[in-house]
Amino acid sequence: MRLRTPLALLGAALLVLVGPPLLTSGSGAGTGTQIPGLRFMVPNTPGGGYDITARTAAKNAEDAGLTSDIEVFNLPGAGGTVGLTRLVGEHGNGRLAMSMGLGVVGAVHTNKTPKTLADTTPIARLTMEQDIVVVGRDSPYQTIQELLAAWRKDPGRLPVGGGSSPGGPDHLAPMLMARAAGIAPKDVNYVPFDGGGELLASILGNKVAFGVSGVGEYLDQIKAGELRLLAVTGAERVPGLDAPTLREAGLDTEFINWRGIVAPPGLTDAERDKLVGLVTELHASKEWRESLKTHGWNDAFLPGEEFGTFLTAQDKQVGTVLKELGL
Repeated sequence: MRLRTPLALLGAALLVLVGPPLLTSGSGAGTGTQIPGLRFMVPNTPGGGYDITARTAAKNAEDAGLTSDIEVFNLPGAGGTVGLTRLVGEHGNGRLAMSMGLGVVGAVHTNKTPKTLADTTPIARLTMEQDIVVVGRDSPYQTIQELLAAWRKDPGRLPVGGGSSPGGPDHLAPMLMARAAGIAPKDVNYVPFDGGGELLASILGNKVAFGVSGVGEYLDQIKAGELRLLAVTGAERVPGLDAPTLREAGLDTEFINWRGIVAPPGLTDAERDKLVGLVTELHASKEWRESLKTHGWNDAFLPGEEFGTFLTAQDKQVGTVLKELGL
């Protein structure tokens, strides 16, 4: 089977935007969305995509009057699987949810974690976004073509950093880039970091030759001139950013990431429905729509059981991609 076959399936699944009609947002008391003591777990370090998503969602929900006093806390480790294990262990806890995404799907495969996303309660897929290829402002590489030329010459000497463990989006994206560039994925010197915050410090400190991360994580640093954006990984350019797609750079590949929310297993129907209802109302709020624009996120809302079906498909597709890449 050719590599692009499972990738095409992966891309197609990511681009299916299914969701119910928008609900009218308003008072949490009026809509039954108040969940006292609600906590959002972030399974990586502060500053990464899961962290930004969780804190943005919490603030937007509070500002929209849907609920109040949401606690966001970080529990990093093993590409998100430490947090996943903790979540699954909180059986029946209807006041806990976890921000997650494609990175956790991949980490379950590469870490061979006994607890998987099939053990959780799916709440909703929220967003999808392109990854970006960036270097520090002092990097010798001014364009993606210059970087690719040096990478092809000696891939082992150009470490690439990503904010996810092997199998995650920031790992899969450069591996697919390498394959398209004629570089064997096994020759890529990939350096994993536990989230975009740790990765940023290494890019700025020239610890890696280039980094791959979500577009929403580094917009401020790109606009401030601290990072140089070389390319985006999706099918189209990102509005407002002056960077080509990988296909424009001559690489026959593309990649999209996504993020969502899951909860512990063992919830009652009422507890599950309340969490899904809260996130559905959040999705309909003007506060969330503004945040989508601010962070460059694409709306990819998929609630409840539909998200669960999507997670099952993603698990199979990521396993196929990792196998074809020899990883």
